[in-house]
This record gives sequence, C-alpha cells and structure tokens, in this order.
Amino acid sequence: MQLDIMSGPLSMPQMAETAAAVEAAGFGGLWLTEGGREAFLPSGAAAMATDSITLGTGVAVAFPRSPMITAQNAWQLAEASNGRFVLGLGTQVKAHVERRYGTPYSHPGPRMREYVQATKAIFRAFRGEEKLLFEGDYYQFSLLPAQWSPGPIGPPDPDVYISAVLPYMSRVAGEVCDGVHVHPFHSPRYLSDVQIPAVTDGVQRAGRSLNDITFVCPVMTAVGDTEEQATAAREHARSMIAFYGSTRTYSPVFELHGFVGLSDQLHAKQREGDIAGMVALINDEVLDNYIVSGTWDSLGPTLVARYGNLGVNVRVMSYTAMGQINKDPSSLERWAAVAAAMRG
Repeated sequence: MQLDIMSGPLSMPQMAETAAAVEAAGFGGLWLTEGGREAFLPSGAAAMATDSITLGTGVAVAFPRSPMITAQNAWQLAEASNGRFVLGLGTQVKAHVERRYGTPYSHPGPRMREYVQATKAIFRAFRGEEKLLFEGDYYQFSLLPAQWSPGPIGPPDPDVYISAVLPYMSRVAGEVCDGVHVHPFHSPRYLSDVQIPAVTDGVQRAGRSLNDITFVCPVMTAVGDTEEQATAAREHARSMIAFYGSTRTYSPVFELHGFVGLSDQLHAKQREGDIAGMVALINDEVLDNYIVSGTWDSLGPTLVARYGNLGVNVRVMSYTAMGQINKDPSSLERWAAVAAAMRG
C-alpha cells in the first residue's frame, strides 16, 4: 500500500519544487485541493517536475466550469504527465457556487452524474472515437471542429473521480466514475457499512465491477516526536472534526457511531460563534473514531491495518502531513519513513 499526500496549490515554482520533493520522499501520489488558487495550473507545474508519482485534483470544483473546459485541462495534464493525472471533481456547496463563482447551482447528484458522462464523451471525441454529441438535462455538446480539438494523445483517457459522502453521490461514483474521493471526516466503519455498499450498488446498476473503482481515503493523523507535539496534533484534528461535523448533511457519519444529535449541537455553537464550545463537544471517544493517533513507528502499520482489509482498491492519503512539513521541513524524513513502511 502506498501513501499519498494532499497539498493546497502553491505558486508554480513552489509547486514544482514541492512535487519533486514529495516524489523523492517516496509518496505514491500528490493531490491538489482548490482554495485561493485553482488546481489545474499547479498540477501542470507538478507534472513537469516529476516522473512517477500519481498527480490529481483532489478536488477541483466542477459546476463553475464547463465540462469542455475541464476536459481540455485534464487532457493536457494527462499528456504532460504521461498518463499520471487523475481528474478529481467535487460539487462545492451552493453558497460558494452561486456567490463566490457566480454560477447556477442545481440538483448536485444528477448534475454531477451528467457532468462526468459529458466529460468522458468529450474525451472520446478528442480521441476521434466518436463525433461529439451529448444531450443531457444540464449539458449539451454537439460542436467540435477539428481545429478546436486537441486531438488524440498517447496516454489513456484521464480517470475521473468525484468526492462523495452520502449514499446518493457514492452511487453516482459507482455508476459513472473511476474512483471516489472519500471525505476526511470518515471512519473505516462508515466506509464498510455505508459508503462501499452504496458504491457497490452503483457499479451493479451500471453492470460494472467494484474493482473498477478506487477509494482515495484522506486520513487525519496525530503523531509527533514528543508527547507535546502529538497532543497538539490531536487538538488540531479535534477542531477539524468539529468544523466538518457542524455540516448537518454529514450527520450520518456521527450517527453511525451513536453520536446522535452531535451535528445539530455543533451547528448551533457555530451559529453562536462559539468555536471553543464546538471543539469541546468533540471528546476523545468521538475523536478516535475519525483520526489515527500513534507514534511514528506505529503509524504506517496502523494505516495499513485500518484500510487494507476493506476489500476494495484503496489509496491512503495523509490529510495533515503537508501542513506538518510546511511548519517543520525536517518532518519530511519522518513521513518518508512512514511511506516506506506502508510499501513494505
């Protein structure tokens, strides 16, 4: 099992330097989020600076972009990386899509299914396998003159993953995608009891195999050279669980473990601006369902044991390593050892 790492997009020179260091450290993949910077240009810088690691958006916001624009970006990155690029897409929430991007938001599940289908149809048209003709409820494409097509590339079409938490979007991933970006707020039990069965339902509806799907699992870890460092990491993870758990849509992730009503309590504290009160609601019993704590020596084997017996294709991604490396560059050596232990 390989260990992947997540990073926010950096300036292109910084991204190239970071990607080269991540590859040299033995990570299996580098996934770029979107925030203040978009993820596609930095992915290009990472592609040109590396030779072997998987690169992907984890995730790019879909709805503000036309599937044609997204397909063009992914196609060029697949070519630049010699087939190492994976297109990861997410819906984002309504407020951001409408008020930050200024674009319409509607029916995220059905629209995402169609978005992926349209993107893959565009890939086939780029390759010359079929004429571009996609007619859906949300997207229609019927014009691709030769001079406006990038044409075939040597590598295969980019795989397309989507982010999913609840059963509907997980079924969509099983129906039309190559993988699913699991939310960092998850537990192995939520995967085995809820999300994997939903993806399985989707692949069965589409006449596919579960082996066609990869689960990218971002993991919050609490580890350090000293007890003080490990405790600080746990407290940081506690605040992230409080933040994610305050989204009431995600309440089933709590409820599966018996923490009924916790999302409502967190949401109420958030509306009051009581951040300390939110964090205080995440006691150790809650926290330890959703993060991995331990020593540097135990972390690799613990991650393999936690995710290696789910019966599906899994990529484990550290959600917290890059932040730790940015604060203390010497910790990259520690993470390289974890990656080596997992490969072993």
